[in-house]
Amino acid sequence: MKEPHLIEIELLKSGKPVIGIDEVGRGSIVGPVVACAFILDLSSKDIEVNDSKVLSKKKRAYAFAQLINCESIFTLGYASHKEIDEINILNATKLAMKRAVKKLDTRNATLLIDGDKKIGTEFEEICVIKGDQKCKSIASASIIAKITRDFILEKISQIYPYYNLQNNKGYGTKEHIALIKKFGPSPFHRTTFKIR
Repeated sequence: MKEPHLIEIELLKSGKPVIGIDEVGRGSIVGPVVACAFILDLSSKDIEVNDSKVLSKKKRAYAFAQLINCESIFTLGYASHKEIDEINILNATKLAMKRAVKKLDTRNATLLIDGDKKIGTEFEEICVIKGDQKCKSIASASIIAKITRDFILEKISQIYPYYNLQNNKGYGTKEHIALIKKFGPSPFHRTTFKIR
């Protein structure tokens, strides 16, 4: 999508900053959950984006390069694998999103959050189911979060190469589960994940 969603257009007309928020890594069994808060503005108007999960690796990398080189502002927030184990994945996801939003220097904004759960900030929050497929700001956030988390997993994979993290990205594939059974979990695996 190149054009903002109707809800984004209406919010921009009102003069309020529009911040799209999405996360990556919620269903993984390794590493952090990464959230991105992306402020929609005119500098990203010609950039083609979509949900990071439906873009090819090449298209995702191209969109990422365009997004980080335009004048749009974005921030990242993280919740570690230890925090996920301590407070559960839903609360850790909200925490990562709040951390991303807190880094932004903006007032009176509206947050467009992918999914159906508000995160509890001082801003107006609008949940958008499948927002990464509908809203340009959320799709942009999803791409930046995905590329960032993949980079983290590649670094973990260099330290612990036996889990094939560069390919499975920390998700619980049959191969990944078999490798955990063979080698035991790494220090970056989430301990709340039960292996059957």
